[in-house]
Amino acid sequence: MQNPVIICDFDGTITKNDNIIAIMKQFAPPEWVALKDGVLSQKISIKEGVGRMFSLLPSSQKDEITQFILEDAKIREGFAEFVAYTKEAGIPLYIVSGGMDFFVKPILAGLVPDDHIYCNAADFSSNHIHINWPHACDDNCTNECGCCKPSIVRRIAPDQEMIVIGDSVTDLEAAKLADFVIARDLLLQKSEELGLSHKPFETFWDVIDHVKEVV
Repeated sequence: MQNPVIICDFDGTITKNDNIIAIMKQFAPPEWVALKDGVLSQKISIKEGVGRMFSLLPSSQKDEITQFILEDAKIREGFAEFVAYTKEAGIPLYIVSGGMDFFVKPILAGLVPDDHIYCNAADFSSNHIHINWPHACDDNCTNECGCCKPSIVRRIAPDQEMIVIGDSVTDLEAAKLADFVIARDLLLQKSEELGLSHKPFETFWDVIDHVKEVV
């Protein structure tokens, strides 16, 4: 693989847990569970499900939610070393996340520059949290992704070989475009079912080893 680009998910991939789920468990009324199940079963779009989940939360809880998630989030072992490895190897690394700017960017501060982070934006100016979608689907995607990973891939790496790292159904469409997938959890299961070229991972030490094998 020559001159690859790495596209890496955030929630459940860089972090050990899914931060949106953690926020909902801590702050949301019970209605969030049906929305989450609808997204995971692909019965409702990510954009609709996540938008409606956050609309259950009052904006007045911004500081409390932010403090909670910044303390709760745990970065997966080896990530800082993985970032250092990509820099040394000259491999562009982009974080493409369905998460929200108010926790993704602070958690990655000092590790990944803002212009290499693509995520959604939370607006706290109304009574309830409203999600803005600055990276919506292009004309080639009709999945209502919210943060559309394949659309971002087509924009930032249209003609380059690509490695996708992820864990969930939200990473699947980008994984289908990848030359190589490094996966865990649901994305690993889907990669096996679809016959995608892939390897499993638990830590970013594993990821470093897998990348070295293919570049």
